[in-house]
Amino acid sequence: MDSIVVTGNGPLSGQIPIAGAKNACLTLMPATLLSDEPLTLTNAPRLSDIRTMTLLLQSLGAEVQGLQEDQVLAMSSHSLTSTRAEYDIVRKMRASILVLGPLLARHGHAEVSLPGGCAIGARPVDLHLKALEAMGAELELKEGYVHAKAPAGGLRGGVVEFPFVTVGATENALMAATLAKGTTVLKNAAREPEIVDLAQCLRKMGAQIAGEGTDTIEIQGVDRLGGATHRVVTDRIELGTYMLAPAICGGEVECLGGTIALVESFCEKLDAAGVGVEETATGLKVSRKNGRVRAVDVVTEPFPGFPTDLQAQMMALLCTAEGTSVLEEKIFENRFMHAPELIRMGAQIDVHGGTATVTGVEKLKGAPVMATDLRASVSLILAGLAAEGETVVSRVYHLDRGYEHVVRKLRGVGAKIERVKGD
Repeated sequence: MDSIVVTGNGPLSGQIPIAGAKNACLTLMPATLLSDEPLTLTNAPRLSDIRTMTLLLQSLGAEVQGLQEDQVLAMSSHSLTSTRAEYDIVRKMRASILVLGPLLARHGHAEVSLPGGCAIGARPVDLHLKALEAMGAELELKEGYVHAKAPAGGLRGGVVEFPFVTVGATENALMAATLAKGTTVLKNAAREPEIVDLAQCLRKMGAQIAGEGTDTIEIQGVDRLGGATHRVVTDRIELGTYMLAPAICGGEVECLGGTIALVESFCEKLDAAGVGVEETATGLKVSRKNGRVRAVDVVTEPFPGFPTDLQAQMMALLCTAEGTSVLEEKIFENRFMHAPELIRMGAQIDVHGGTATVTGVEKLKGAPVMATDLRASVSLILAGLAAEGETVVSRVYHLDRGYEHVVRKLRGVGAKIERVKGD
């Protein structure tokens, strides 16, 4: 099993290109199931999750031309051979549930296995199912599969009011509603940039959508959707992650392709901690202002609040901050599994339920640590960049799900990091 070895090596300097968003691409790919015409995505990231979604779409009969050097993903679902998403593929990734809405909307029926993914909480799919039921779908859970059937004449418009903000269920409902008869209104909808990106792509395909980026989205169903070419939005989580590298190590790094609008609440916390962020013509330039960063309190919230997917990385920064910080996780339970590993590196962290209290230390110490999920893995790498001595991060297969070329990108700004092949 591969590991990543990091040695603290002082300040960083240079530029890091930021990839297209994993979470956006995983949502855009199932949109091909809504049309019999080609859908082409540019700026698509090379990640294991993208390969998993490719295998899932191909298992349904879609044609998917894998990523080339130009990061183009070409897809066509003109002649699907199946509407059953098998457990062996779906279990690997929670985003697999996003094929349910498109299959049901276009073909009138679908069987989709309940999904798997990182072990960071229950993350149930009940809100996906309730949204489809509001459009007339008949659903049955049987032997680990969702068996879904549209009423005669197809899905019909309805009002979907989410009890709390949910990105995945908003995406599934949005795609399904594009082919439903009449008008569908999504209330308390997620506002994330990935939702906006999906709506823009669907509109290029011929969908009639208004209100994306607000908490109320209105979709007027159409008879069919066509093809389109769409550029995947910049990955705001990768952006925030690499912005933290110079914040932890010192120096100045420009994250190419980034904008403050994608990470505004995150930038506010960096500013409070003493980290400067400047928007340039090509991205965001980040530098630590003076000495140690200052402690700040963080509460994760749906967009435009502080992203849960940057909580682990932010904790790594605050481990060396001056003072005591409190991080409150309000999106997912069981998302402080990186804390014990940071403690192995000398961090002072006290976790009680959904709250972690971090008392900064002057310096972390290198140690062997183990990644428990995608974001935890990169938080340990960030901590290793600022630690004395060598940090060995094992179980880095998690990392491959969400970050492409981590070693290359960090080496490019002066980090001492290498990937070591396992048995």
